[in-house]
Amino acid sequence: MHPPGPTLETERLILRPVGPGDFEPFAAMGADERVMRTLGGVQPRSVAWRSYLSLVGGWMVQGFGMFSVIERDSGAWIGRIGPLCPEGWPGTEVGWGLVHDAWGKGYAVEAASAAMDWVVDALGWSEIIHCIDATNPASQNVAKRLGSRLLRLGHLPPPTDIDIDIWGQSAAEWRARRTI
Repeated sequence: MHPPGPTLETERLILRPVGPGDFEPFAAMGADERVMRTLGGVQPRSVAWRSYLSLVGGWMVQGFGMFSVIERDSGAWIGRIGPLCPEGWPGTEVGWGLVHDAWGKGYAVEAASAAMDWVVDALGWSEIIHCIDATNPASQNVAKRLGSRLLRLGHLPPPTDIDIDIWGQSAAEWRARRTI
């Protein structure tokens, strides 16, 4: 059973709340050094479990959280993308993380666009940020393709406790871009 929340569909993807069957691929992604290099580092299984539960908990407590991203054609879990704003976070974020095999296919932009539409329309967010490691040009390119720009420098709270670049845009800027 999945926590309550919407299912968003794009041409190639299904985004739905994180559910019980998602932990194994979530943990595998957290153990992949290529993926986690700029996402806080490799996560031992016990840490991945706590991260996974925080995503489930976001849906239960806040009414939103990152979505599991499912490739429509294969049915494979390929990552997590969507809104998050835990205590102490530098703003209302739509973030992304995909398994290595899903990189370079445009999935991050496709899924993040759907999530950004949802947070603006359903949650009423006035600003959308993306916390990006300064050494992650691939995520910077995703942000640029979404119409975001570098807004300011920031810091993630413990246990991550790292400096990051905050990219983003206002809801009005997103809406204007989406009507083009």
